Amino acid sequence: MGHVFDGIEELNNQLPRWWTILFYICLIWAIAYLILYPGLGSFKGVLGWTSSNQGVLSLEESKLALQKDIDEGNWNEYALQIKYANEKFDPIFAEYAKTPVELLAQNEGAVQVGQRLFLQNCAQCHGSNAKGAASGFPNLTDNDWLYGGSGDKIKETLILGRRGAMPGWLGSMGEDGVAEVVAYTLSLSGRDVDLDLKNAGKARFVVCAACHGIDGKGNQMLGAPNLTDNIWLYGGNQKTVTQTLYYGRNGVMPAFKETLGEDKVHVVAAYVFSLSQNK
Repeated sequence: MGHVFDGIEELNNQLPRWWTILFYICLIWAIAYLILYPGLGSFKGVLGWTSSNQGVLSLEESKLALQKDIDEGNWNEYALQIKYANEKFDPIFAEYAKTPVELLAQNEGAVQVGQRLFLQNCAQCHGSNAKGAASGFPNLTDNDWLYGGSGDKIKETLILGRRGAMPGWLGSMGEDGVAEVVAYTLSLSGRDVDLDLKNAGKARFVVCAACHGIDGKGNQMLGAPNLTDNIWLYGGNQKTVTQTLYYGRNGVMPAFKETLGEDKVHVVAAYVFSLSQNK
């Protein structure tokens, strides 16, 4: 029996046996956990388990740390999942890679796999429907290609990435000169413009022809856009074309060779190629 205080009686009964047993089980489990997993200062635990690659600053360092865990047999859940996925799916991608991109684009299963990879890695810029955005992300469905739309060229773009550089002309041409070139550029795609500005801009366009060609149809070797098809990477109204000529543009397409590997890139290329084949 306990004691009574202020009308409240405090008892001193023993705890239920099941509660006591559960308490000791939890103590034993906690000790075992701290032995197996990191939890005591700098002790890494018997299993060598890690929740993340702490201190990793680059993709290459992350891959090296992951491979180290795999080689040493450390219990890294992510490493185990990657190892399992590679063992299961790498042979499938290797088999797909034996088929040319154009033919693989006719394989429904491969295209579906490529679509999943596209949504995971490319949709952030090009959109889930691959139609891009007028802020420098190309539409991949319209069969208008900056660097070529063959299977090999698409794969090359994915593996190596691209860097587009359009210089600004405000300093060398001035506002009036830019206005003239804008008028001529817009006229190339059938737009109605001021004839005097257009004629003056045609003479100035000679400096632009080095990349875009004398006819304005572009150069896929350089990634210079076709200015005659009314398809615009950054927008085709007078204001945005003027801004492009004023300040230039710098487009960057990252390389995916290290991120995905060549076999997966091959499948993504097949999916991208398939998007414009009905255009």
